[in-house]
Amino acid sequence: MSGPTATGPFQPVILGADIGVYALARAFHEAYGVTSVVVAGAALGPVAHSRIVEHEIVADGHDPQQLVDRLVEVAERHAGQRLLLMANSDWLVRMVVQHRALLEQYYAVPFLSEDLLDKISDKATFAEICDDLGISVPRTIVQDFAHAADAGWAPVPVDLDYPLIAKAASSADYQDVEFEGKKKVFEIATPEELTGLWGALRTAGFRGRFVVQELVPGDDTQMRSVTAYVDTHGTITLLCSAHVLLEEHTPSGLGNPAAMVVTRDDAMLGQAARFLTETGYRGFANFDVKVDPRDGRFRFFEVNPRIGRNNYYVTAAGANTVRFVVEDWLEGRAVDPVVVDREVLYSILPHRLLLKYVRDEQLAGRVRGLIRAKAVVHPLRYPADLSPRRRAYVWMAMINQVRKFRRWYPQVTETGF
Repeated sequence: MSGPTATGPFQPVILGADIGVYALARAFHEAYGVTSVVVAGAALGPVAHSRIVEHEIVADGHDPQQLVDRLVEVAERHAGQRLLLMANSDWLVRMVVQHRALLEQYYAVPFLSEDLLDKISDKATFAEICDDLGISVPRTIVQDFAHAADAGWAPVPVDLDYPLIAKAASSADYQDVEFEGKKKVFEIATPEELTGLWGALRTAGFRGRFVVQELVPGDDTQMRSVTAYVDTHGTITLLCSAHVLLEEHTPSGLGNPAAMVVTRDDAMLGQAARFLTETGYRGFANFDVKVDPRDGRFRFFEVNPRIGRNNYYVTAAGANTVRFVVEDWLEGRAVDPVVVDREVLYSILPHRLLLKYVRDEQLAGRVRGLIRAKAVVHPLRYPADLSPRRRAYVWMAMINQVRKFRRWYPQVTETGF
């Protein structure tokens, strides 16, 4: 049988097909020269026509049973190899954790327990845990739709100042809910807008929980990202933080960083480490944090139970992410803890577009300096995997970013470059 008891070469198997999956495949190839098996419903642009990826396409990439069945088939074809299973979206992590008993017969499954996943994936529960640990979060009100089908149901009052933020407490509960105007995150300007959202969610059959939070002021440059890895013994072996410069602003991608500078911030990393230690966390984690300009405090928004879509910023700064999980799970070796401090610009945007939005002159100067020093990385621009088709895709993706920002986040001022 393949899996953790095997002794042959190791084989990464990754669920999904987005830019974060390609970043993982690139990290595996850079560190070990291996090709990753990618299991998904389609070979989407980020992983299409790649020399470092072997595709396993299922008929329905949203059907857990099809994905699990294909994972078993892949494992049986790689009998004798050490198989490492990775996933990089919340619902896929949940699927893996829920099928852990079966999948661990074949794979190393480096994820947290289902009980802890349920707790930390829920933004309402996450806020409660942070409060208990003295970690600051935005003021949060929970709206429970469990009984929304009842005739007498009414939403709880919200006494926060407007505008405010509303989002699903658990992305798994929200995944398959469809209604006009659906977004990942809602910025609500008036009580009437909030009432309309509650009505749309109720009518669409949503029966999970939504959180309403105070809007922490400041633009995208107030955001921070923290990536960490906790090994099987509970030791935090990787910590890395980044200063976000610009996020995506399309309805489906809202909040995903599009450009970041790796910047070590020990105070913020210390709070993230406290959360991971006190909760008994295992595996990769990615925190979304915002610096509140009113008092300079870090407001922790959520923790993703995975490495994150933009994980390549860590590898680009000198700490190849997959080394930590390979040596922990497959080699059984303790890795000396690493706190990343090399400054690198991670960006999926044309430089001119990015600098158009970075209006703080000191921050823009840092960006220009990194560009001049060629300390810049785009996760899809991997020299070992740039066929003509891949080059064309990356070029078109950059052009498309200009179009998306022009439509969804227009900006009239320009710093120039």
